Amino acid sequence: MRRMVIGSVVAAVVLTIAVVAAAVFVLRDPAPAEDNAAEQRASESVDPQLAAGLKRCPAGPVAGVELPCLGETDDTEKKSVTVVNVWAWWCGPCRDELPLVAELRAQHPEWTVVGVHADPNRNSGAVFLSEVGADLPSYQDDSGTFAGQLGLPGVIPVTVVAVDGEMVKMYPKTFESVAELEGAVRAAVGKA
Repeated sequence: MRRMVIGSVVAAVVLTIAVVAAAVFVLRDPAPAEDNAAEQRASESVDPQLAAGLKRCPAGPVAGVELPCLGETDDTEKKSVTVVNVWAWWCGPCRDELPLVAELRAQHPEWTVVGVHADPNRNSGAVFLSEVGADLPSYQDDSGTFAGQLGLPGVIPVTVVAVDGEMVKMYPKTFESVAELEGAVRAAVGKA
């Protein structure tokens, strides 16, 4: 009986300490506004040295959604068919798939093939493109605007095929080869 009382007292003390620690954590002062502003500014643009190595994005909306380019934009005319690969710098499957998407772009100049980096950390996205050797213009989506406006699932990678700015097909999967990706685009365009 005495052991039960001691055990209950110890449990109560541990629980009290945990509650007090949680309260201190929740009630602590938030970071100063200047620090938050600095973090926001840091995520708004890519380091100029990193941006210099990125492909330029065609100006205007991508699949009907306005997004800034991860690098710079240019006046390249968008083609009727647009292939958009949604990726993030921390995504393992994206590491394997992005070079395939870049190869699709090289093999099909008649299509606009671009990426959308779905993470607020622009610099990590730019470094990632360089690391995987993906020569792919990519737009920056800090807040999930692209996925939200097109009703995409919350998984990546996702590949979207659009014709004349309207999404005709979405593939929430990782493609294993350029031929598989090309076949998916052709099937989607055939249905348009």
